Amino acid sequence: MASFIFDIGKTNIKAYVLDESGNELWSRANENTSNDNPPYLHIDVENIWQWLLQSLTLAGKEFTIDAINISTHGACAVLIDSQRELALPVIDYEAEALNENVDEYLAIRPGFKHTLSPNLPSGLNLGRQLWWLKANYPQQFKQASTILMYPQYWAWKLSSIAATERTSLGCHTDLWQPQQDTYSSLVDALEIKALFPKLVDNYQPLGTVTEEISQLTGLPANCLVFPGVHDSNASLASHLFGRADRALTAVSSGTWIITLSTQAKLDNLNEQQDMLANVAVTAKPVACARFMGGREFDHICKVTQTDISKPLDVKDLQTAINSQQMVLPGFVPGCGPLPNRTGEIPQSAECGKALATLYTALMIDYELDLLAAQGDIYFGSTGHKNRLLCEVLAQLRPKESMFIANKASGTVHGCWALTRWDKPVIAEGDYDAVVPAKLTGLDTYKARWRETLNI
Repeated sequence: MASFIFDIGKTNIKAYVLDESGNELWSRANENTSNDNPPYLHIDVENIWQWLLQSLTLAGKEFTIDAINISTHGACAVLIDSQRELALPVIDYEAEALNENVDEYLAIRPGFKHTLSPNLPSGLNLGRQLWWLKANYPQQFKQASTILMYPQYWAWKLSSIAATERTSLGCHTDLWQPQQDTYSSLVDALEIKALFPKLVDNYQPLGTVTEEISQLTGLPANCLVFPGVHDSNASLASHLFGRADRALTAVSSGTWIITLSTQAKLDNLNEQQDMLANVAVTAKPVACARFMGGREFDHICKVTQTDISKPLDVKDLQTAINSQQMVLPGFVPGCGPLPNRTGEIPQSAECGKALATLYTALMIDYELDLLAAQGDIYFGSTGHKNRLLCEVLAQLRPKESMFIANKASGTVHGCWALTRWDKPVIAEGDYDAVVPAKLTGLDTYKARWRETLNI
């Protein structure tokens, strides 16, 4: 028996099959691109759906799939009409139009102390998207009979059961009050509360695949469909599995790098520095700090004309430190701990990947300080893609113990864990301890970096 995990990131869509111990048996991936045709930048959900059906069919020929779970990026919802069709195209949170004429929205959105959701650019606040769609497409918006958060849209497509869950409601949407575990005043202001389906726990199955899906893909009729989860919270769930009450910090990576600290005080959050609370799969608010680290890493390598696939050597890092060259944030306006600052990259950089690695480690280190994060630090796919990054961070923070997960990516493993949440499986080989790097002059490099930024 095996679990099928569908992971929709902002950059790529991926499918995996994991066995009963969480080992990866099969995977495939495809680029995720949005459609810039009218009426606005929107997600091509039909293309994703066809790819998903194809993936389920291929996986089902090799394995007996008994459970399906889904993780997706945040800041996305789908409006469904009474005919089970899209009431409006699924807007991409990077649609530039979402930055225009927002004074009315700002007047009705709840304050940070209620939602722990900062005012973010474009459509990174899902509430702004819904307000904008209602204001600009009122007739189509009226046709919506259901609002589904993005993971639950795919679960609905597979099971025909509509549901809502907390991790997607609670990721900087303005729609949820994490500390009160209820909807915010914005939901009433937009008159949309009745459009949200029942609230469910994401470790309980919704039901099974529909007869049509079973026939289309060859999946067993009793294959369970789980509600789905916000991807960063899936990553956190992979480390909470069997240890939900421990103080720990998870570093979730992808297009975004998000630091989630289970015991950090919510009072430490500063909305002006892209800090917020997410809601964990345990339904508890979790203090977070984030920046668009994956995109910035790629940008730094591109500007410095560095082959990102070329292996990085510790000598490259030492050379970069010795050169005193450094990258300064930031490269995505309105995001990260220094949202109003324009990024700087040395023009004569010898190794852009080394500079990008040092930059990313310094940014994560700074965000850990902002959170006053507690407990051990766990990495998922970051560690697999760039172990030296973790080793640099371990040298920067000698008082914390750091670990890299050996299973599938944190997001995928967390999704899998939710399909068997009451049966924790923790093996000694699940994590590798990170040995700190031994770079000369790193502390001085860090001090100069922070002094330059006046932080």
